[in-house]
Amino acid sequence: MVQWRGRRQSGNVEDLRGRRYRQAAGIALLPFILRIFGFRGLIVVALVIGAIWFFGGDLNPVLSALFGNQERVAAQGQVPPGQEDEAEFAAVILADTEDVWSEVFAAEGIDYPEPTMVLYSEGAPSGCGFADSAVGPFYCPSDQRIYLDLTFFDELENRLGAEGDFAPAYVIAHEVGHHVQFVLGALEQAQRQKAGLTQSQQNAVQVRIELMADCFAGVWAKRADRMSGILDPGDIREGMDAAAAVGDDTLQRRANGRVAPDSFTHGSSAQRTEWFMRGYETGGMRDCDTFQPAAP
Repeated sequence: MVQWRGRRQSGNVEDLRGRRYRQAAGIALLPFILRIFGFRGLIVVALVIGAIWFFGGDLNPVLSALFGNQERVAAQGQVPPGQEDEAEFAAVILADTEDVWSEVFAAEGIDYPEPTMVLYSEGAPSGCGFADSAVGPFYCPSDQRIYLDLTFFDELENRLGAEGDFAPAYVIAHEVGHHVQFVLGALEQAQRQKAGLTQSQQNAVQVRIELMADCFAGVWAKRADRMSGILDPGDIREGMDAAAAVGDDTLQRRANGRVAPDSFTHGSSAQRTEWFMRGYETGGMRDCDTFQPAAP
C-alpha cells in the first residue's frame, strides 16, 4: 500500500467536481466565409487549421468561431459523495511528482514548471477540447493541465482488474510524464515527426510517446520511494499489473476479441510493463528515450 495519508498535498489542484456544463449557442462564421469567398475561403480556413494543428496550437477558439456552438456554460451541481480519499490521494501523488521532477530538472539546470491537475465529475472544458468520463485521464499540452475524473480509479480496479492503490498512482505519474515530455520538447518533436505519415506510422510515433511516459512513471516511483519511502512490498507489482491492464492488445482483446497492432496508440501490455520497469530499475530520465533506433 502506498504511504500517502497525512502527507503533503499539492496546491496545483483545481477541483471542478460537481460543475455541469451545457452547450451555448454561438454565431458560426463558416457559412459567411463560404458565401463571401466561396471555395477559396474554404481553402484558407483549411490551411489555417492545419498550421495551428501542426504547431500544437489550441484549435478550440478557431473551431468555436467557425461552427459557433463550442462554448459551454457552467452551473454548480453536487460534488460526488465518497471521493474524499481519492481526491486527497491524487493531490498527495501529484505533490510527490513535483518533488521528484523538480529534483531531476534541477540536476539538469532546468526549472520545472509544475502542471495543474483538474478534477472533474461531469465534464470540463480544456485547451484540448471538452473532457468527459469516456475520455479517461489525459494531459493537455495547450494548457499544461492533467484532467482526471476520479471514477476512473474504480474503473481501473473493477473493469480493468488493476487492483491496489499503486495502480491509480501509476496513472497519475504517467500523465505527469506527458508534462515532462512537454517541458523537454518531446511532444513537439513527435508532432513534427507525424507530419506526412500514414495513420499507422503516426500511431507508431504515438506509441513511443506513451511508452516514454510509462518509463517516466517508473522513474518517479523509484525516486519518490528513495525520497520518502512511500512504497510497500507489492506496490511495483501493482504498477506492472496496471501497465499491462491498459495495454492496447489487452484492451482490444477485451473489447472485441481481436488485436490490430497497426492501430496501437499506447503500446502492448508487454511494452508498457517493460518501459515502466526500465524507468523504475534505472531511476534515470535519460534511460527513457523511446526514440532511439533500438526502441521500443
